[in-house]
Amino acid sequence: MSKDYYNILGVNKNASADEIKKAFREKAHKHHPDKQGGDEAKFKELNEAYQVLGDVKKRAQYDQFGSDFAQAGRGGAGGYSGFSGFDGGGFNINMDDLGDIMGGFGDIFGFSGGGQGRRHQRGHDIEVILNISFTEAVFGVEREISLKKNVTCSRCKGNGAEPGSGLETCPTCKGSGRVIKMQRTILGNMQVQSTCPTCSGEGKIIKDKCHQCKGSGIQSEIVNLNIKIPAGIDNGETIRYSGQGEAAPSGGQSGDLYIKVRVAPDKRFTRQGFDILSKAEIGVATAVLGGKIDVETVDGLVELKIPEGTQSGRVFKLKGKGVSQLNGRGRGDHLVEVIVKTPTGLTRKQKEQLKELGI
Repeated sequence: MSKDYYNILGVNKNASADEIKKAFREKAHKHHPDKQGGDEAKFKELNEAYQVLGDVKKRAQYDQFGSDFAQAGRGGAGGYSGFSGFDGGGFNINMDDLGDIMGGFGDIFGFSGGGQGRRHQRGHDIEVILNISFTEAVFGVEREISLKKNVTCSRCKGNGAEPGSGLETCPTCKGSGRVIKMQRTILGNMQVQSTCPTCSGEGKIIKDKCHQCKGSGIQSEIVNLNIKIPAGIDNGETIRYSGQGEAAPSGGQSGDLYIKVRVAPDKRFTRQGFDILSKAEIGVATAVLGGKIDVETVDGLVELKIPEGTQSGRVFKLKGKGVSQLNGRGRGDHLVEVIVKTPTGLTRKQKEQLKELGI
């Protein structure tokens, strides 16, 4: 009996190729046998339907002869004679149509369904911890660091070939970068494409490898880099320098360099956002009568006016004397907490005078 492939995929006979592909992907994802609640028989049926309706010629023959069009072809009725069904006898499948099912259909069976050619390997990222002082974090600083890392080979410029030596067409894949092999799966034997193992998908092989890098296109060197730490950076924050990591073989994209900043504590100051906090001691007389004191800041000594009757714990603001803001919009403030120092070792006369004053 002829099977209704349109009904199996849940589309009408006028459905576009994109609609058919979308319906197949949704249903194949739902019924994949590796999923909990999956249905292997249903999954095979969906594949069978899509192999026909997803191909323009096969679909036209199916519309004319039904699902028995393969047998019709063998009988000379003009049908498609290359379709071998899903009975384990083997079939072709376009992995690009299935590559996103369950996070990569090809990954389930051990091969990749990506496009032609090889995805170049990306170079490794590098992370460096840089220690700076509290003041350097406030105002920013430039440092030179030395890294031992992989860089592009200076002799072959990264292509892996000895200068003057060309590339040859890969004899295994004939320049396509892909090879065809049979893969046994739960659906039977599948003819699949995979990256050529000889040329790694390049389609070309090096005739004479570079003597300096042995054909890898990279070499290890000590590199000096000038690192600019922006004003206002905080402890534990990271700066990313794109492309300053390790070089990749065969001309791939270089990795990134990550500078993780560690700010040393300062016994004089603490940081709160973009504000700086500190404490200053004053005598009883200054607290009562008022006066002026010198306060230590990241900008040096700043004179602070103490009004009469200042209580211990009062906070004064030195505007604009805090941490530089990363967006370049000025600086935070310096907040000074005043601590009134209680005198000790007073004489009897001094104690009597304080009693008279009611202090």
